[in-house]
Amino acid sequence: MEYMTTASTGAPRWLTDEEQHTWRAYLHATTLLEDHLDRQLQRDAGMPHTYYGLLVQLSQAPRRRMRMTELARNAKITRSRLSHAIARLEKNGWVRREDCPSDKRGQNAVLTDDGHAMLSRSAPGHVEAVRQAMFDRLTPEQVKSLGEIMKALATGLEPEGADADLPWLR
Repeated sequence: MEYMTTASTGAPRWLTDEEQHTWRAYLHATTLLEDHLDRQLQRDAGMPHTYYGLLVQLSQAPRRRMRMTELARNAKITRSRLSHAIARLEKNGWVRREDCPSDKRGQNAVLTDDGHAMLSRSAPGHVEAVRQAMFDRLTPEQVKSLGEIMKALATGLEPEGADADLPWLR
C-alpha cells in the first residue's frame, strides 16, 4: 500500500489526534445517518435510500426520464448496481426502461405515474427524517459551514475528464 509522505523525510503523514478524532466522528455520523434514512424509507416506502435517490433524480429530469449511464454517474453507483436497482423499481411498477431514440445501444429509465405517486407519498416523511437527523441539530452557521466543507471535499475528490477511473464510469 502506498502512503502519502512528506517530501523532506519520506515518512507517512499520520493524522494528528484532532484529525483522527474528526475523521472517526465523520465516519460514525455518516454511518448512523445513512442507516437512519434507510430504516425510515424501508419502513415508510419499502425501499432503500439509494432507490429513493434514483426516483428523486428521475422526478427532476426532463419528462421524468434519464439515460441509464447518466443516472449511474449522478447516483455514483456502478452500472450493474443501477441495473439491479432499476429492475427492482420496475418490479414495483415505479420505473420502466425504454430504448434511447438517439442511441440504439442506450436505455432510458423513466419514472412512471405510480413511481411519481410513491415519491410524492414518501417525500414528506423523508424530508422530516433528514431535518430531524441533521438540520434540527445544527445552527444556521453550522449548516452553512457544513455545506462549504462538503462542497470542498466533493470538488477535490471528483476527478476531471472522461477517462477518470471511477466505478460509475465503467
